Amino acid sequence: MAKPFRTLREKMSPEARARAAAKAEQMIRDMPLDELREARSLTQEQLAKALGVEQAAVSKMERRTDMYVSTLQTAIKAMGGELEIRAVFPDGTVRIDQFRDIERLGNRTAGRRSA
Repeated sequence: MAKPFRTLREKMSPEARARAAAKAEQMIRDMPLDELREARSLTQEQLAKALGVEQAAVSKMERRTDMYVSTLQTAIKAMGGELEIRAVFPDGTVRIDQFRDIERLGNRTAGRRSA
């Protein structure tokens, strides 16, 4: 018979609890796109509908290891979030903001091409 997690946690040393808590926090901060979608309580079908694509396209996107920033930004927006890109250096972190409004920039660039 399975024991309640609370019972197991109570038997852990304070150091083991701290390690477990740190690992859990890291897992929450870093997750692949499919786990993020699931954590947001969305199915592939629901996300596909929000994106205006077929479910298979969402499946393919979630398996990619490389994609356009605009594709990722659109998926994150469809999940109710906002994409931020940061550069992390030993002496600090910088938010890269040139991708802040890809749709607006894309429309401006498209206008130049048609002229």
